[in-house]
Amino acid sequence: MKNPSIKKSEATHGSLKGYDSVLSGLVDLLESARRTSSRTINAIMTATYWEIGRRIVEFEQGGNIRAEYKAGLLERFSRDLTSCFGRGFSVDNLETMRLFYKAYPPERISETLSRKFNLSDLSGAFPLSWSHYVQLLRRSRSAEARAFYETEALRCGWSVRQLDRQISSLFYERILLSKNKPAMLKKGAPSRSEDMVTPEEEIKDPYILEFLNLKDEYSENDLEEALIQQLEKFLLELGGDFAFIGRQRRLRIGNDWYRVDLLFFHRRLQCLVVIDLKVGKFTHADAGQMHLYLNYAREHWTNEGENPPVGLILCAEKNAAVAHYALEGLPNKVMAAEYRMKLPDEKMLVAELKRSRKLLENRIFVSVKKESRQ
Repeated sequence: MKNPSIKKSEATHGSLKGYDSVLSGLVDLLESARRTSSRTINAIMTATYWEIGRRIVEFEQGGNIRAEYKAGLLERFSRDLTSCFGRGFSVDNLETMRLFYKAYPPERISETLSRKFNLSDLSGAFPLSWSHYVQLLRRSRSAEARAFYETEALRCGWSVRQLDRQISSLFYERILLSKNKPAMLKKGAPSRSEDMVTPEEEIKDPYILEFLNLKDEYSENDLEEALIQQLEKFLLELGGDFAFIGRQRRLRIGNDWYRVDLLFFHRRLQCLVVIDLKVGKFTHADAGQMHLYLNYAREHWTNEGENPPVGLILCAEKNAAVAHYALEGLPNKVMAAEYRMKLPDEKMLVAELKRSRKLLENRIFVSVKKESRQ
């Protein structure tokens, strides 16, 4: 809502040529300055908390503190800082600052940071908000998971609530359960201009839809309705580049009418994504039906400059051999992915994580060895 003084000024000077344009530019400038100021303050605050953590750790490691005093050090700091500055310096918060420094030591955040630095320089090392880092420190199960969530939060622009949701649903572990693990793991690495994004990298398998809270028996209409009701969470599960277009999109072919369950647009792939929901097992007939939808969508729904549409059949069960022979060689890109209503047992996830990491390390070793021979 605009400021009342701006409304009055518009009423008085609206007849001046170009005035509205200048005024609009000034409003945009001031709003941008406020946002920048807020981001700067948050960055300085985060840098300050890192520096507090550094000083606490270095004081602890100084060697001159007796064990009985070291145990109550945070309580004493908390009491004295709270008396000076008020809230925000509880023992838990100070422990988080301490962990923050240990997780992001100087040699990791910057190769050029000297022992003497100012907060303004240091603030550039922490692009996320302090609340993001608290989530990363307190809830990530490993340093690798924390690095993954940090990278994805920056790449996808996750809010603190979105980050919390992704960690709660074990997004990192489920990425490693994907049928295309190496490609998904590479998403944590810095992108390069020559990198080409493929549908196989952007479409996960399986999807975990535990947030729907559906009972054991449900129809495709129930599944679709639940996904729409929980659209924000479903978009998070799909990935950060999906944009919702519509549901039950009608298309007429000859004298017959059909409906597409869900229609999305993928920003990086620059194409429509047609999703067909199946509560049962994937069959070759599902591939044929999706092929029909994509031919129509390419001809009637695709805008100039966009890539051909991609089809995703989201099913409760998929036989890998049937999917291979039904989907291989089609002129349209059609993929089938399973959905699950709950995560697998955590022990299985941990074992799968170890196997995936070992596989990736072996592939990297073989690749490096080949390059050294050339």
